[in-house]
Amino acid sequence: MLLSLRIINFALIDCLEINFGQGLNVLTGETGAGKSILLDAIDLLLGGKAGARVLRQGCPNGSIEGIFNAPPAINQWLVAQAIEPLEDNTIACTREFSKKGSSLNSRSRLNGVLVNRQILAELRSQLVEITAQGQTQQLLDPGEQRQLLDLFGGQALLEKRQAVENAYKQFTQAKQALIARQQSEQNRLQRLDFLTYQLQELTEAALTDGDEWELLIQEQEKLSHVVELQQLSYQATQLLYQSERDAPAIADLLGDAEGQLQTMAEFDSGLNPLLELVQTALTQVIEAGRQVQRYGDNLEADPERLGEVEERLQILKRISRKYGPSLTEAITYQEKIQAEYDQLTDGEQSLAQLQEALTEAEQKLIKHCGQLTLIRQKTAQKLEKRLVQELKPLAMEKVIFVCQLESTPPSSFGAEQVVFYFSPNTGEKIQPLAATASGGEMSRFLLALKACFSDLSPPSQTLIFDEIDVGVSGKVAQAIADKLAQLSQRQQLLCVTHQPLVAALADVHFHVDKVVINENIADPANPQLDEDLRTVIRITPLQSDGDRQQELAQLTGGHSAKEALAFAQSLLEKSAARRQASQV
Repeated sequence: MLLSLRIINFALIDCLEINFGQGLNVLTGETGAGKSILLDAIDLLLGGKAGARVLRQGCPNGSIEGIFNAPPAINQWLVAQAIEPLEDNTIACTREFSKKGSSLNSRSRLNGVLVNRQILAELRSQLVEITAQGQTQQLLDPGEQRQLLDLFGGQALLEKRQAVENAYKQFTQAKQALIARQQSEQNRLQRLDFLTYQLQELTEAALTDGDEWELLIQEQEKLSHVVELQQLSYQATQLLYQSERDAPAIADLLGDAEGQLQTMAEFDSGLNPLLELVQTALTQVIEAGRQVQRYGDNLEADPERLGEVEERLQILKRISRKYGPSLTEAITYQEKIQAEYDQLTDGEQSLAQLQEALTEAEQKLIKHCGQLTLIRQKTAQKLEKRLVQELKPLAMEKVIFVCQLESTPPSSFGAEQVVFYFSPNTGEKIQPLAATASGGEMSRFLLALKACFSDLSPPSQTLIFDEIDVGVSGKVAQAIADKLAQLSQRQQLLCVTHQPLVAALADVHFHVDKVVINENIADPANPQLDEDLRTVIRITPLQSDGDRQQELAQLTGGHSAKEALAFAQSLLEKSAARRQASQV
């Protein structure tokens, strides 16, 4: 339920605040007074698209704020969106506009938290439903008629339609996979030949270790210099440990130093650490000499192994040049093309299996479509009966309505098109709604549809009607007024109307008017400069019977002032009697 609306610098509105009530809220005024601007403001507040003329001329920014009643379901939704509910169980929705140059920017908040248009769209369906004159044209579209039937069918039908959508998606994917495979079969075979050749070459190379190149280079260097390594190791052994020359070995010299230090330590025990250091060095030199000697003794020339190493290096060099440049990259490439080869030769993706998958998906789609058709047929019968019941009180006692399902190829919406057939008068053949209904009949048809769906929409939702009664008068206007009053007993209604019969039944009545004001209040010496005059919209709550009587008299038109006032008074009296009778 919409509790209040505050608008600043929007279109022709400078500053406006309205408090709405329960039941039927009616907005009346002369044609062009700006009544629909208020509905545009509500639409923009809840995520509607902002046009270039949103801001009042000459104003850099503006805002729209609405306070709605928030039942438990909406509070739970707010918590799911990480938005904290307010303590008074209301929800504050704000949209701010600002203009920089030629660009218009806007941002929205719920309870002070910035939100995007997607979140607003989810909230909108829970708070309001706007029915404007243009919707009568949308109602003529078979797609819209199918959507209405599905919504009337409730959760069971919508769930089955979702199953159809899922099945159609799977069918489409299977079909596309088969077509793609058929179209790419030649390319696939050519690619397989190429991959087979490369994989064979890489497999024969037996690549396992990205460091193999470096290890082979080291081994090649060693095998190529065996004689030199033997000579050098012999010389190192002589220098370290076993000297056969005139000069003593390092071990001999360290042994002499050890003897001298031992003698010195007998006189000065403080030299013991130094003696230990020399002894350790002597031990390490002797061990190093022995290891160098063993290394040299184990060296053997191996021309055969050297040839193998050089041959392997040539293979790795060629492989790296073609698939590298490094050996590690060549191994990575092999893994990549192996995966591609496996995918192209995967038996599960064969043409036969893809065809089988398509057939299975098609059968599943047909099955779900058939089940959806049965549910729609039953729902259509219920909608036909209910809509006729709602239309008869609207001065259409002889109306015939048929919700016909016409077969179509299976799609994401099912296997039928929904067409509303309609005959408003006795003896007239039923025809599609688009070819039959007049403007007044369409208004009543749309109102009857809203009545059919009133039980399905939450009581907290506000129904907004923009001149739903346009083009009707007399008995039909009274019937529409009664229907709106009936709907308002369950939900809050906002109704823009020119019909005094509708306005008389209002629980809350507002008069909308355009006035010219002087904005140059700072210069009282020039109170009437043309450039200071601006047109703005003003809304006045009509709270007394006298004010309402005057407004209804204005709406009647075509009567003398006395007759118009008398007629308006009779409307108010009848409205009070109807309201009292409905409460009994």
